[in-house]
Amino acid sequence: MFPETEPASAARVVLIDDEEMVRLSMEQALQLAGIAVEAYDSAEAALPAVTRDFSGIVVSDVRLPGRDGLELLADIRRRDPELPVVLVTGHGDIAMAVAAMREGAYHFIEKPFVNDAFVEVVRRALEKRALVTENRRLRSALDRGDAPGGAVERCLVGQSPAMRRLRDDVASLASAAADVLVLGETGAGKEQVARALHEGGARAAKPFVAINCGAIPESMFESEMFGHEAGAFTGAGKRRIGKVEHASGGTLFLDEVESMPLALQVKLLRVLQERRIERLGSNTGVPVDLRVVAATKEDLDALSEAGRFRRDLFFRLNVVTLTLPPLRERREDIPLLFERFLVQAAVKYQRPVIEVPPSLRRSLMLADWPGNVRELKNAAERAVLGFLSPDLAGAADAAPGLDALLDRVERLVIEDALKASGQRIAEAARALGLPRKTLSDRMRRLGLSAGD
Repeated sequence: MFPETEPASAARVVLIDDEEMVRLSMEQALQLAGIAVEAYDSAEAALPAVTRDFSGIVVSDVRLPGRDGLELLADIRRRDPELPVVLVTGHGDIAMAVAAMREGAYHFIEKPFVNDAFVEVVRRALEKRALVTENRRLRSALDRGDAPGGAVERCLVGQSPAMRRLRDDVASLASAAADVLVLGETGAGKEQVARALHEGGARAAKPFVAINCGAIPESMFESEMFGHEAGAFTGAGKRRIGKVEHASGGTLFLDEVESMPLALQVKLLRVLQERRIERLGSNTGVPVDLRVVAATKEDLDALSEAGRFRRDLFFRLNVVTLTLPPLRERREDIPLLFERFLVQAAVKYQRPVIEVPPSLRRSLMLADWPGNVRELKNAAERAVLGFLSPDLAGAADAAPGLDALLDRVERLVIEDALKASGQRIAEAARALGLPRKTLSDRMRRLGLSAGD
């Protein structure tokens, strides 16, 4: 059995080799690449580090005193078949390599090896482990009916610099009473931002009421928003509580707020200013305690200049503005999002979670996704049901090499971090969790310099 648990920590490599110089060399190569390492000289010494919630991988020499690498592999496979084990040997034993791969080793490396190739194998293994760990958390959360981590992390998925900054902003605003305007393209996930603000703050136990302002007929809008008294109009047989009043104590989310009729914008402005509503057919004001989160894909400032949106309402909504980047500007988040959607779809449709081959991942990351996160989620559901888009399936064959794709994504991430840090390399390195030298080396390899 695994040791019970350990405090949550970043993914790391447990490295095992009984030759001190070789062990130090591999440890240094990984550390220079920004990868956390714990080094041991035997399998017996290393195993206590591989706890039940271990989120890293194991790299082990085959020839070890006591329990050798193949025995270690068998032991780990019995405990966790999805934990990647990379085996290393200096003996050129092809039969042993074949046996190890058949037994479930993630990769088999022969000494001497090029450090860059070794680091790349470890990176891929860590990436696979991260996806497995995330899928397990999601399955467990869905089984329990909740979700892993805090509300903000649950609602806003992604490790790109842009999403990390957005999560920080949302976390700092969640407990504040300020109204918020969310900007973003169709399908980018603006409602998820609103939910993160709601669930991450003191109003989480109260109602979250979402209204799509573009989906309600103008003739019904006032009744839907503010409710009505019995007899207020033909067919109004009894009092009806409107959505604004229903949201009292919680959060009112106004999606596509640019679609709200001008005549009703005046009444919304009054609600925002006075925190009171009047039902149709009544002259009595009803106080409401709510936070308003409005979302739009349009430039409300430009619309107000053109007379298509009330300028006073724009100023009232524009207390705090959060911008949600489109998926094409955070491509490094696509694999994690797609894997999460696969798990959700598998649970929804009672189907197994499918494996994502490298060719499909390349296709996913190269696609433009004009429908953003919503389109990606639909693609995941189709994949689980066996109807993956032919465009995506076919694009895998025409995709460029993995190295070129990774360089492209890495360049975007580094450029984003440099921009956010004001072109200061040391600050960008801290934001990316990399040693300064590692970031500088990668920038040179990609032809980047501060100020580009």
